[in-house]
Amino acid sequence: MRSRLLAVTFEAHDPARPAQFWAALLGREVIEDAVGALLPGDDTQLGLRFVPGRAGQLGANRMHLHLTSADLDEQQHTVAMALKLGGRHLNVGQRPEDEHVVLADPAGYAFCVIEPGNAYLAGCGFLGELTCDGTREVGLFWSKVLGWPLVWDQDEETAIQSPRGGTKVAWAGPPVAPKKEPNQQRFELIPAAGDQQAAVDGLISLGATRLEIGKDGAVMLADPDGNEFCVRGTDHSPAGSPIVPG
Repeated sequence: MRSRLLAVTFEAHDPARPAQFWAALLGREVIEDAVGALLPGDDTQLGLRFVPGRAGQLGANRMHLHLTSADLDEQQHTVAMALKLGGRHLNVGQRPEDEHVVLADPAGYAFCVIEPGNAYLAGCGFLGELTCDGTREVGLFWSKVLGWPLVWDQDEETAIQSPRGGTKVAWAGPPVAPKKEPNQQRFELIPAAGDQQAAVDGLISLGATRLEIGKDGAVMLADPDGNEFCVRGTDHSPAGSPIVPG
């Protein structure tokens, strides 16, 4: 049974700060529920959730977001707005000639504001990509789980995208650093047909490993690379939650 990707969850010492940061930057509403602070996405733009936990740490996180730019003015505006909202510049070894801008949000998670004219992210929307550390195997796994086709599969690098378009999810291929502790970011799924147990059974048949059941009833699993993710019994966000235009 297929599952739907509700959001990517980020742990934070103070979840309200990054939630408000990203809501303002993306032009979305924050929905508070029993799990945390959710910024609902839609059919083409990825949802984000912030929950209590550890802060982001450079070099330890396996996912980061890419924002797109229609032109140089928009790129500069996005960077300026992010800094005003509490973001900061981040040095990850980028070269002087690199045109993208690397920033960190208030919870310490890196993200990039991509230069205009990037053909790979053309048509993906403002939240253009979630890029992850991971093998080709895990990219193929998530393609099957979500029913999203591969839109990139070269040199062990993979990317998938909803059939409706929008945010891409990509994996950079080997080498993948060994995991030393549970990830601070993870996928949050809900069953497409409402049957949590059937969804979990389907995920295990595709190569997931069952880990535990959380206090909130979510089932925690691991993908073929050992990355944790959860399957909730119900969608905690209102159907069709409004997204405030930016």
